[in-house]
Amino acid sequence: MSKTSLRKFMLRAISFLSGLEASGRTFLSASLSRRLHARLWFPHVPLALGLALFGLRNLHPLLTEIANLRTGAVHYSPVQEFRALPEFFHDLGKGPHSLIGILEILMAAGLLFRSRFAWSVALVLVSASLGILIYPAGKMSLRAGGDLLLLAGLLFFRRDFSRSNLATGTLFSVISIILLFGYAIFGAYILGKGFSPPIDSLLTAFYFSVVTMATVGYGDIVPKTDDARMFVVSLIILGISVFTASLSTVVLPMMNDRVRHLLMGGRRKMSRKNHYILVGTGGLAANVFAELNDRNLPVTLIVNRRIEEPPWNAVDQVVGDPADTQVLKEAGILDARALLSLLENDGENAFVVLAARASGTEAKTVVSVRDRVNLARIRTVRPDMILAMDVIGAQILGMALSGEPVDGDQLLKKVLFAGDDDPEKITEGS
Repeated sequence: MSKTSLRKFMLRAISFLSGLEASGRTFLSASLSRRLHARLWFPHVPLALGLALFGLRNLHPLLTEIANLRTGAVHYSPVQEFRALPEFFHDLGKGPHSLIGILEILMAAGLLFRSRFAWSVALVLVSASLGILIYPAGKMSLRAGGDLLLLAGLLFFRRDFSRSNLATGTLFSVISIILLFGYAIFGAYILGKGFSPPIDSLLTAFYFSVVTMATVGYGDIVPKTDDARMFVVSLIILGISVFTASLSTVVLPMMNDRVRHLLMGGRRKMSRKNHYILVGTGGLAANVFAELNDRNLPVTLIVNRRIEEPPWNAVDQVVGDPADTQVLKEAGILDARALLSLLENDGENAFVVLAARASGTEAKTVVSVRDRVNLARIRTVRPDMILAMDVIGAQILGMALSGEPVDGDQLLKKVLFAGDDDPEKITEGS
């Protein structure tokens, strides 16, 4: 084979390998993009739908009881003792299970917003529903298997439900108060003969419920049977608990914000323009923030939960998922100078960069890489700069121990700049 033929063959081989590399890069980028879009609905939407469907299933006995009431097959009237109530209230698979179903449907709405509170309540409700289904039969059934699968899903994806905000807390506080009043009014009416004088109307039951939960206790209506007394005890405990929880989730955050505003001397909200968006609160992120703060550069921090500890308590914070384009836009990504994704997980950093690209911003993107295996994968999402401090430290140590000369330019080219960028060309271009 002549030198000319060999040169042509080598050029074709290089061109073919470059095409394979570009195809692989495109495939990986598309795969990451699909995973990013999946995060917009998975896993909270499937889990919320599953919880709502199981809630509707558990509501079936209640719907049947309502149908019987409408046809006159069943009639409710005040009784003196709990044991005189219809079977619906005594059977765990009917009354209690229907109540669980109502709460599951309400908590499904909270799961759609990735609420941590809704996830916690849903976990308790599904566990209780599973126990009710297994207890009478003493073995696993198809219905119980569905609840077990949902319970496993909630536990497996627990980290995806970490949001907590004032609007969600207010919503669930209102729902809790409405359910509490329903329990109080219906319970007081159905056990009406256990009081003196008897409660024989819903209006009287409403009056008694308000007086009891307000702990006023006029003494004009008093329980005279053990069941009525236990009901009043439960009503007082639930009333104090629900109203206290409502105050802690709604009023206290508002008061804290007001006090913080006064202590900070009325500091105005930062204008999110020509600023730096920081994602992550680890050691590298803290050091980067300190350097930016020393230079009086504006920083906006994206976190899953608001941080009140220093040094982050004085930073402009946006609560949400940093891989969500709407959260990035709220943080001012369209007017930012740069986005610094310095999370501990390399995959999450890639999602943040893809979300930034999807937002249409012209801000520079900087990501950190902890594992050298992920270095090539991170390059496929085309960040403007890669910070691989662990990788560069390992390479410098390896060179020093083996006696090799430390080539700073080569190290920068490998682990500081994205893609095939050359540090010298970037320096000249700037």
